[in-house]
Amino acid sequence: MEEEKKHICNNAFLSRGCPFNPKMYDSNQHTYRPGCAKLDSTDWLKDIDLPPGQKQFGCVEIRFKNSRKEFYRINTEYDINERDIVAVEASPGHDIGIVTLGGEACRIQMKKKGIDPASENIKKVYRKARATDIEKWITSVESEDTTMFRSRQTADELELDMKISDVEYQGDGTKAIFYYTADERIDFRHLIKILAELFRVRIEMRQIGVRQEASRLGGIGSCGRELCCSTWLSKFQSVTTQAARVQQLALNPQKLAGQCSKLKCCLNYEYDVYVDALKEFPDIRVVLKTKKGLGLHQKTEVFKRVMWYAYEGDELNMIPLPLDQVKEIMILNANGKSPEKLEDFVQKKDSKSDFENAADQFELNRFDGKK
Repeated sequence: MEEEKKHICNNAFLSRGCPFNPKMYDSNQHTYRPGCAKLDSTDWLKDIDLPPGQKQFGCVEIRFKNSRKEFYRINTEYDINERDIVAVEASPGHDIGIVTLGGEACRIQMKKKGIDPASENIKKVYRKARATDIEKWITSVESEDTTMFRSRQTADELELDMKISDVEYQGDGTKAIFYYTADERIDFRHLIKILAELFRVRIEMRQIGVRQEASRLGGIGSCGRELCCSTWLSKFQSVTTQAARVQQLALNPQKLAGQCSKLKCCLNYEYDVYVDALKEFPDIRVVLKTKKGLGLHQKTEVFKRVMWYAYEGDELNMIPLPLDQVKEIMILNANGKSPEKLEDFVQKKDSKSDFENAADQFELNRFDGKK
């Protein structure tokens, strides 16, 4: 038990999908666990054998820190499988990553992302990681948090209007990628010079948007679940307030904004369904004319097919009207007729609930059985 506790993963490797710390002298087959990784992928074709004569696909998907995943070419003579820790080509030196997808599933993923497997720009997988590779990798990963805090302090001292949200070291420890967000163009040449002297590595500054920042760092949304952008959402579509209006949502910025301070991506999930459903509804600007007064539209319950109206001057007392009854009133108005009042068209409901009606029917059947 004590030996197992020593290898429980720290926060540095959790961002790479590792529930346990990698070990230098071990196969590390159980270091990576798919359920722990952001933007996880499942090889749903791994149990299906290839047709006779077809060669193994020559590329694999490899994940690094957080949501960074890239495709690499492998030598099919090497026995490289999923969850293997491998050394891959980088510029300069080499990087360390974990194989997450291979075979035909990887081919489909590359086709989905529009990447040509025959392209010369695809880098190579060198080998499975050796003990010395993993040792350097562990040392580099464990220094990422310290590097990020020190770089933030340096940026504040230089009064740069930027936020360094994440730092990722290359597997061989010769290069570090600094991910930052900024509202305006930043001249960080002096910052790079200072960081290079502090950490003795090659510095790469990579600007990302606020949505990409939330995707990399993760978090819990207002729904109580992990953010969509950090678990499965790979493409960001523009979200407008029109999506909220169509779904009859109050335009409250505090409730409509996500962790990234932008409109929530989930506002687009049901948008198309609402648009199709609203095609059956009449224009809400049309006034219902009755002898009691004019009926003004207040709100709509789309999937219940109910429109709420109130008399002019008495907006607090809303009357629910079924969609078919609203259309009937409009037809009467178009023919120059006005009904007595809106209350005559309210759908009458049984005072008892469905559960109470079912209970009454059960008691009646039992009574009849006894007789």
